[in-house]
Amino acid sequence: MTKTPIHPEALFAVDGLLTDEERQIRATVRKLCDKELRPHLADWFEDGRIPARELALRFGSLGVLGMHLTGYGCAGLGAVSYGLACLELEAADSGLRSLVSVQGSLAMYAIWKYGTQEQKNEWLPAMAAGERIGCFGLTEPDFGSDPARMRTRARRDGADWVLDGTKMWITNGSVADVAVVWAQTDEGIRGFLVPAGTPGFSTRDIGRKLSLRASVTSELVLDGVRLPESALLPGARGLSGPLGCLNEARFGIVFGAMGAALDCLETAIAYAADREVFARPLSSFQLTQQKLADMALELGKGLLLAIHLGRLKEAGTLTPQQVSVGKLNNVREALQIARTCRTLLGANGVTLEYPVIRHAANLESVLTYEGTSEIHSLVVGRALTGQNAFA
Repeated sequence: MTKTPIHPEALFAVDGLLTDEERQIRATVRKLCDKELRPHLADWFEDGRIPARELALRFGSLGVLGMHLTGYGCAGLGAVSYGLACLELEAADSGLRSLVSVQGSLAMYAIWKYGTQEQKNEWLPAMAAGERIGCFGLTEPDFGSDPARMRTRARRDGADWVLDGTKMWITNGSVADVAVVWAQTDEGIRGFLVPAGTPGFSTRDIGRKLSLRASVTSELVLDGVRLPESALLPGARGLSGPLGCLNEARFGIVFGAMGAALDCLETAIAYAADREVFARPLSSFQLTQQKLADMALELGKGLLLAIHLGRLKEAGTLTPQQVSVGKLNNVREALQIARTCRTLLGANGVTLEYPVIRHAANLESVLTYEGTSEIHSLVVGRALTGQNAFA
């Protein structure tokens, strides 16, 4: 006897854990993605391009840029609301969530948390509206997981600072109006605001990517970039400054990865219902149902974990180790879900007619950026044992 299928999230009664406002925010972002973005994603991915400025303005008008920050045109919404927006954006494409995440949780958050009042007034309202785009320059060609050894250097020269160095794998880099750049100084690691067009500052897009193709990824080059003292972020000293920003962005990934997984699973369930094999629906076979059940379980557990971490964040008790747990688990499971869904789609699973292979390729990058799975494993291991295995 055939019964009416239920949605994977219904197995865990996820909607019952959300407020009316949170459900409305999720529905609003989902509507935008369905109506305005999904029809173009396969082309953007295939062409390796994205209309970043137009998207920033659209996201700004929707209020999702820096939506978890307060003041300066930001919505000041809760962590779960922000996470659900990330989930819906990444259900469309990881590149879209990356644009929003880098803008709000890295560039805007750095200014909001560590900047002067003048810096906040100058940049944040326009960034919240999407009129200006920011990027976050921490990773270098030779130093990703070990940012403390970065080679980018800022030295004092009279009343100014002079910066030299290179940053790599920077989302939004070539379209950014301002780069938040972290550099070694005689006072330790400090953050600087580098406006686009500053003499000595240049960018180069990184091409030939097979992942995050619907996203701008750039190299930043600083060659004798002279900045006034007013470009310094005074509230950030040492590595805790950029790491604090990364924790904000990683939190969004905890939700976002589940969005990619959900889109893959919804696609696979629909495909298996329509696809006939040996004169029967693919969904009627035991091995298919085993795969779908296993994926639904991991998706549900990941969603519950994300919402729980969101509530902890709203209560002000979320720790960096807990963020690592969320990022490690949810990205790893999302990638496995994407790969398994690809097998259910067979040869159709490797075409851009379906979103699954695009999500799988994107998640390969999500697995390693904002802290690799190995680094987050070591963070969790250190928390459990008290022993540092990083060196």
